[in-house]
Amino acid sequence: MLILKPILAMTDQPIIEIKNLKTYFKTDEGIAHAVDDVSFSVYPGETLGIVGESGCGKSVTSLSMMKLIPQPPGYFAGGEILYKGRNILDIPETEMREIRGNKISMIFQEPMTSLNPVFTVGHQIEEAIIVHQGLNAKDARQKAIEMLKLVSIPSPEQRADEYPHQLSGGMRQRIMIAMALSCNPEVLIADEPTTALDVTIQAQILELIERLQKELNLAVIMITHDLGVVAEVCDRVLVMYAGQIVEKGSVRDIFKNPQHPYTKGLLASIPKMGKEGSSQSLYNIKGMVPNATEFPQGCHFNPRCELAIDKCKAENPNLELINSESVHQVRCWEA
Repeated sequence: MLILKPILAMTDQPIIEIKNLKTYFKTDEGIAHAVDDVSFSVYPGETLGIVGESGCGKSVTSLSMMKLIPQPPGYFAGGEILYKGRNILDIPETEMREIRGNKISMIFQEPMTSLNPVFTVGHQIEEAIIVHQGLNAKDARQKAIEMLKLVSIPSPEQRADEYPHQLSGGMRQRIMIAMALSCNPEVLIADEPTTALDVTIQAQILELIERLQKELNLAVIMITHDLGVVAEVCDRVLVMYAGQIVEKGSVRDIFKNPQHPYTKGLLASIPKMGKEGSSQSLYNIKGMVPNATEFPQGCHFNPRCELAIDKCKAENPNLELINSESVHQVRCWEA
């Protein structure tokens, strides 16, 4: 049974607002439409979940917000990424470095590959603090140790002098969180922060992020394929498929009243506890996410959809409100 997070009362002004973002890549096979006309907002103090299968555009969306898309082969074909009303895509790289890590920070998927193996973890945290906060080496060292304490790492003075390979997976993930929060960001992007961790460590990491969010009033963007995590920690949810948002709404909208066939398929694939669930096989969405250079005509989900009609194969629907009294939106002709 999924336990849903209580509804959060959001402020009027979003801290991040994405409007009609298009992030494409030039490849030998053609133009890959990795993120294709995506729009959403993130508010201070809320957790926004982004879910979907691998290849749906979740990570490219997050890297776009950090302006970390390699150019070439990637490029921004349209849209805006507004941070406090200012378009990040128009900001020069020298100024962007002051925002990246300082105001908008990110926990990357694989801490073992994201951390430099030849430097101690303390040195790597200190480097970010010196670059962004302008502290001297002594003060940066002290701040790094304080960050290790903040993320509940025991013996922080000792751990600061250890290398990534000397730490467990859970410890390395905490190091990544400490590094991401070391410069007091306003927005934290967590890209699959619990991947490859056992369930006990997963719970600790999620509890840590939630505690730090409350203490620091962070806006958190949680990118994950784990719907149990989304139900527990998120306030609103975006369901992405083939570079587009196919459904978005509050966590209660998505889990209690899903409208898009893809969302319903994802929810039906969650294992259920008890006698009723144990006697049933898990639902499987047939087929695979199409290559970003070969999205089908019409609705991108139509080749895998059991409800597809001729109109689905001819026209791609817009993201529309379910009703005038809701923030729940869906991209489907049959919803």
